[in-house]
Amino acid sequence: MLKAFTFPAAASLAVLMLAETATAQSVTVLGGGMARQCSNAALDGESDRKFEAVCTMAIQTEILSNTDRAGTYVNRGVLRLRRSEYLDARADFDVALGLKSNLAEAYVNRGAALVGQRRYADGLADLNKALELGVDEPEKAYFNRALAHEGLDDMKQAYFDYRKALELSPEWEAPRKELARFTVQMR
Repeated sequence: MLKAFTFPAAASLAVLMLAETATAQSVTVLGGGMARQCSNAALDGESDRKFEAVCTMAIQTEILSNTDRAGTYVNRGVLRLRRSEYLDARADFDVALGLKSNLAEAYVNRGAALVGQRRYADGLADLNKALELGVDEPEKAYFNRALAHEGLDDMKQAYFDYRKALELSPEWEAPRKELARFTVQMR
């Protein structure tokens, strides 16, 4: 059986609002100091520039392992991503990947930044890489991948990725809200 997917008129509005709905994923940095404060701010959903300054100070002044330095760049990028500062966020994710090329969270966040810039195909490649590497919160990668598919007018794949995000995180309202826009018809 084939399934057809149709959308109400509001669906095109949702595509225009992708930047506001993309989700970010932070990295836990262990230990004390400013890098840990930066990590906590990212984990707590902060976006205020004062937390970004803490991240920057950690990068500039603290002795960090490559892993923690990469994580601190990811966390600063997450703060920037939440403010829709996509170029600066992507720059942080690029540096993180230069330090630790298999950091799945950097790929999922860079993918979200690219989706926010409406560079859907590029974002899709990063989101696929994040899932391949085993990102800690795959539901966020699937949700962002759904946004990318929707931006590329691949509604069928968008639907399946929203469903997967909801399956992985049944209490999360965002994929449930997106799925409510779809009508599935059996053919």
